[in-house]
Amino acid sequence: MLMLSGVRTSMEIHAIHWCPAYRHEIAGIVKEVGSSNFKVGDHVGVGTYVNSCRECEHCNDKEEVSCEKGSVFTFNGIDADGSITKGGYSSYIVVHERYCFRIPDGYPLASAAPLLCAGITVYNPMVRHKMNQPGKSLGVIGLGGLGHMAVKFGKAFGLKVTVLSTSVSKKEEALSGLGADNFVITSDLEQMKALYKSLDFIIDTASGDYPFDPYLSLLKTAGVFVLVGFPSEVKFSAVNIGMKTVAGSMTGGTRVIQEMLDFCAANKVYPGIEVIPIQYINEALERMIKNDVKYRFVIDIENSLK
Repeated sequence: MLMLSGVRTSMEIHAIHWCPAYRHEIAGIVKEVGSSNFKVGDHVGVGTYVNSCRECEHCNDKEEVSCEKGSVFTFNGIDADGSITKGGYSSYIVVHERYCFRIPDGYPLASAAPLLCAGITVYNPMVRHKMNQPGKSLGVIGLGGLGHMAVKFGKAFGLKVTVLSTSVSKKEEALSGLGADNFVITSDLEQMKALYKSLDFIIDTASGDYPFDPYLSLLKTAGVFVLVGFPSEVKFSAVNIGMKTVAGSMTGGTRVIQEMLDFCAANKVYPGIEVIPIQYINEALERMIKNDVKYRFVIDIENSLK
């Protein structure tokens, strides 16, 4: 077991709704260890879950997020001893080493925290569906906490990235700030028509309810459409599927999370963050409702509690 101190935890915002209870993007410094491969002073992170059965097929493949008996959420989960998990809004957290991730030397703790949910939510399906092949074309629906990470990963993978958005105000940020190759307003039929059958992949990070057929039409014959947002329903015409693949994804297992952290450090991929003290939380929530954050608030718990 490990006890982490110096905790940084990030707040999550989606395209439509915000959820202030998310406490599962945590980065800190190891303060105490039991029998462990980690040592005191190591920088580590904790993601969306802190336990699993460790016996099923998925756990054996280090895909614990899909544990057959259900992984234990980092907050409001019931752990093996019957205790309720409390998450990262605290001065320290005790976690089994299997569910801790080594943050590479030099990678900022504050930047690492959002990777452990938002980052892995887009990185995992991108790698699984081979969206990391240089030269391929990627469409990203939505430019929020998840979407901006999809753009950053896409560029790091060597893809041609198109941002698909309903907000013209995000154009400059997408092109100049994040380095996207193209920006398309999805309500503009001419712009959408120009993309017809041009994309190898689309990753949908939005959470609203909208027609999916126009987006499927942008994919090449054997293109892949991946949902990582949470619309209340998904409807599309079977005629538009053809040889295309429609898939979903939820965070990732311990193997791919560590792989992502190492990739971000090696390729200098950093999420957009604003570090705040816990005392600023009410103002931060008001700003989140207004979508006034690029793209994650990260709470500095350690300095907030001094």
